[in-house]
Amino acid sequence: MGTESHLIFSLGPVKIDGTVMMMTLLTVAIVFGLVYWASRNLQMRPKGKQNALEWVVDFVGGIGRDNLPAEDAKKFHLLSFTFFSFLLIANNLGLVTKIMIGKENSELSLWKSPTADAVVTMTMALMVMLLTNYMGVNKFGLKGYLTNSFTKPMAALAPMKVLEEFTSLLTLGLRLYGNIYAGELLLGLIASFVTSNGYKSFALLPVAIPLEMLWIGFSIFISCIQAFIFVTLMNVYLSHKITNADEH
Repeated sequence: MGTESHLIFSLGPVKIDGTVMMMTLLTVAIVFGLVYWASRNLQMRPKGKQNALEWVVDFVGGIGRDNLPAEDAKKFHLLSFTFFSFLLIANNLGLVTKIMIGKENSELSLWKSPTADAVVTMTMALMVMLLTNYMGVNKFGLKGYLTNSFTKPMAALAPMKVLEEFTSLLTLGLRLYGNIYAGELLLGLIASFVTSNGYKSFALLPVAIPLEMLWIGFSIFISCIQAFIFVTLMNVYLSHKITNADEH
């Protein structure tokens, strides 16, 4: 298994990972296409594709209702659905196939899950933290936000709560990245174990194929769980910012 590189191009002084960008755009296109397709010709008695879409929408709505007041859960329902549907596709995209171009010791990767890149997951985590804090300021004003978020129930806890903002950012982004990256890495190792053994490869197939299938199934499960965890934590962080701390 050679060194993996990505398609990099420059936009002025900024270097952009073309592989991650392409896969992110593909994820957005797939999500939009699926939602558009499933929401055509809606009926009072849903069935088939409409039933599946409504189930996902209701499932995500339940996450909000479990963590936010009813009015706020409705307000942020679409946001949660957007994050969940994006992550559901992005986390599993790298399990579909793996496209590598180049020699054995230097391979160019053209297909991977966007969330198997730490920059993507940390950016999403940063978006969540900025949004939740902004909504707190928007609801309580700057002074009320600072009081509600950092000095309640005790002002002495303020340093711990400031530190918690940074630890929440790191854990939200790195947890997602670590799980998705590890899943794809192990799949690559199983595949390379077979291909690197030359004529012995055929003898290893009866072991490698079931192992690959089992790990893909497990990775799909983990990917879906990670989408659920990310959206759940987003709603939890949001509730901490827009709900009066005395009501917690």
